[in-house]
Amino acid sequence: MTTHVFIVDINTFKYHLEYMFAGTGARDCTIDFNNNENTNMHYATENNLVSLIADIKRIKIGDFVIFYLQQNIQEGVKEGKFFGIFKIISSAFLDNNDDEQFLKVQLRKSLTFRIKIEPWQVYPKGISEWEALDEIKNIYSPYQMLWSLIYRKLKGNRGNTMITIYESDRLIKLIRDKNFRNYLEHENFTFDKERQEIIESNEKHLYSGREISINIFPRLRKKYQKEQQFETHLQAYILENINEIFKDYNIEFLGNEVSCGVGMQRIDILFSALCNDGAHLIVPIELKSTEVYPDIIYQIQRYIDWLEQYYIPNCPNSNILPIIICRSCDKNSLNFLNFKNKVQEFNDKNLNILNLQYFEFNVLIDKLTFERIF
Repeated sequence: MTTHVFIVDINTFKYHLEYMFAGTGARDCTIDFNNNENTNMHYATENNLVSLIADIKRIKIGDFVIFYLQQNIQEGVKEGKFFGIFKIISSAFLDNNDDEQFLKVQLRKSLTFRIKIEPWQVYPKGISEWEALDEIKNIYSPYQMLWSLIYRKLKGNRGNTMITIYESDRLIKLIRDKNFRNYLEHENFTFDKERQEIIESNEKHLYSGREISINIFPRLRKKYQKEQQFETHLQAYILENINEIFKDYNIEFLGNEVSCGVGMQRIDILFSALCNDGAHLIVPIELKSTEVYPDIIYQIQRYIDWLEQYYIPNCPNSNILPIIICRSCDKNSLNFLNFKNKVQEFNDKNLNILNLQYFEFNVLIDKLTFERIF
């Protein structure tokens, strides 16, 4: 199960707790391409919105949620804090940015992409950002730090961030220890702004907003037909259907746009699978909506180097299995033959990991199909 951190403020946190949901916003945008092949949006705006859809689509029923209450001195929040722990009980859904959006007036912002949650172990006190990210008295090596959250802080305001299994275990332990393992055994909650704690509530609130299914496939297919780039759409589609595409794997962690350094390098999709013998399979995936080309292999190498330094030490008994997914192509083309040679060189060089696998996708009338080429 993956743990996801949602960013909230002093106003919205109260409603997340009372109505048991989490979400991310699209600012003033109204989605016009859901279940629709056309859009009036600029391509950059569309891609930004689809990236939010990808973030929400990676979330699966049974995953965990931790809220991060961001710092705002004007509103009385002296330091950012992490609160938890909640469990996902619904697939992602759309509540579009219009006058009917549920709780829009109360939230004072639009949260377009949402999931519903339930209490799991809800602790009243939060753990401060300093305690979670800066305190190093129990840290013996850099790889033990919560890099997913540190990268998020450095790179911008991503409202929905996944954290690795190790990071989740550490953050949850910090929250538990802060509360001496005493959680609230109740079903209804609210937030006490003065004490800055989650408290029990005698009032039960019913979430009654729209729950519209999110379907970007018609738009993806149209972009494919027009020979336009759709890598972000491809990522969202794969994240939604990951358990079907890789049905032979018992996926225990799923991430997208996984930062692997303080630069701009990000792994398109990363998952960890639990094997029958108790070992872990770490799978970084590089996506392209184009046909394959030889130089794509160099991006994978950077991912491998980072995983070996920062991920594997926290997940002993692991193997790395790199995967590249591209559009189907002519297997006699010069690009493909050169790429295949590069893969052989890559495998010969990286004897400490499993051989790279290459998949291709085809766009059909109602879905994508995926085929392993080697």
